[in-house]
Amino acid sequence: MDVRALVARLQRRRPPRVGLALSGGGVRGLAHIGVLKVLTDAGIPIHCVAGTSAGGLIGALFAAGMTPQKMEEEALRMASPRRILPFLNRGLPFRGLLSGQKVYEYLEFLLGDVTFDQLHIPLAVVAVDLNTGQKVVLREGRVVDAVRATIALPGLLSPVERDGQLLVDGGLVDNLPADAARQMGAEKVVAVDISTDEGTIASLREELKRRPFIPDGLAEMADVLWRSVVVMMREANLRNLEDARPDLLIRPVLPPGVTVLTGLTRAAEIIAAGEEAARAALPRLRELAGR
Repeated sequence: MDVRALVARLQRRRPPRVGLALSGGGVRGLAHIGVLKVLTDAGIPIHCVAGTSAGGLIGALFAAGMTPQKMEEEALRMASPRRILPFLNRGLPFRGLLSGQKVYEYLEFLLGDVTFDQLHIPLAVVAVDLNTGQKVVLREGRVVDAVRATIALPGLLSPVERDGQLLVDGGLVDNLPADAARQMGAEKVVAVDISTDEGTIASLREELKRRPFIPDGLAEMADVLWRSVVVMMREANLRNLEDARPDLLIRPVLPPGVTVLTGLTRAAEIIAAGEEAARAALPRLRELAGR
């Protein structure tokens, strides 16, 4: 038999490398946990993960070896206002609604001192350099530093200074990094999109108005900010999806009123929505994985 024909035949028999792309979305990102629960229970192999913002955090935990079940336990533990209040920034200078130091300490509690080269599977985390406006794909160094950068949503968390860069949430230019998964060698890409849409903006504004600890005028400011951000993210997402062309796009249907910042007390429902969407996609997932 011809050697090249034999190699080609063996390659056809080898299951494809499956990459997972997880979008940003704040609290809505808990749906990624439900998707991962279904994938692991079904034995769908994930060979690499790319994530932005909340997707970067969940992807990092998964790549570091935390099971979706452990993630769910932690999410439910944190699903209480009294757990979140200590993270609010009460000092000056005020560079974000949340305390960057307290968030960093919590990330260290979750991820420890692990570096990218110590992860169980390859990981890419997306941020944006405010100095240049360019996307930055983080794949080296301490994972906790990369995650802190990708979740640095302007107004929520202060930017991260790193090697002359000023890094913030990657969702501003690439909220669903299917392209990063391709670049890591994924032959089949499963993308999970839990992005905010216009419908959740009104819910966020109304929810903020009801919170007594939110300063006057913040609800209106958040409304304008998020409308602007959503427009930018939607256009960037459309361009990136056209270029990367994921093989499967999963869009969990999340409970009404769950926004980037609100809905944490409904963590169980959000995770369940991710599970439901992934179960519906299981036939296609098995086909992509060669199962």
